[in-house]
Amino acid sequence: MSPIFDFFLDAYRGKETYIVILEAIVFVSGILSVWFAKHENIWVYPTGLLATVITVYLFLRDGLLGDMMMNFYWSAMSIYGWWNWSRKKGNRTIVKISRTTAREKWIGLGLFLATMGFNYLVYRFFGYEILTSNYIDIFTSGLFFTAMWYMALKKLENWTLWIIADVITVPLYAYRGWGMLSFQYLIFTVLAIQAYAAWKRSLSNSPQTLLR
Repeated sequence: MSPIFDFFLDAYRGKETYIVILEAIVFVSGILSVWFAKHENIWVYPTGLLATVITVYLFLRDGLLGDMMMNFYWSAMSIYGWWNWSRKKGNRTIVKISRTTAREKWIGLGLFLATMGFNYLVYRFFGYEILTSNYIDIFTSGLFFTAMWYMALKKLENWTLWIIADVITVPLYAYRGWGMLSFQYLIFTVLAIQAYAAWKRSLSNSPQTLLR
């Protein structure tokens, strides 16, 4: 087998079968969720919710509190996003793709800092030693949560944050032995780049943009 496959699969030798199955479900449903998001499809949320709920359990089991809290946030934000994307006036969807306003940028910065601060306190509260990798996931958790909020509002900038955080997460999860999730985030990175381009085209072709 090639060194690349060995790198991703070695971590699963000796793991319980049910853990491998759960991670496989997360792998498939997570990719489906990003694919649906790229196409502005409401199924981004039920598929994403399935992935995040399972991931909360997996990370809690491994004591990865920052990653666990990040996925807990995603689960809560998925419920809000599902509701927000579903809102309609007549037969027309209310929430459209748009760019963040100055106010939303400041709120996003506040969410980013608050998320990092909260995750840091969680580590301290439970008495975990905070290693370099933990500081990295504390940082990415801030990016991911802010991205999730922007996605719930259908803001183009959500994809910029996803791309940055995904690129960081690929080697981080590989280092921690989560080969399948590391590979998943590599796929996420590619899909997020494609989604940014697709949403930008959609925004450029929207009536509101054309009238400006």
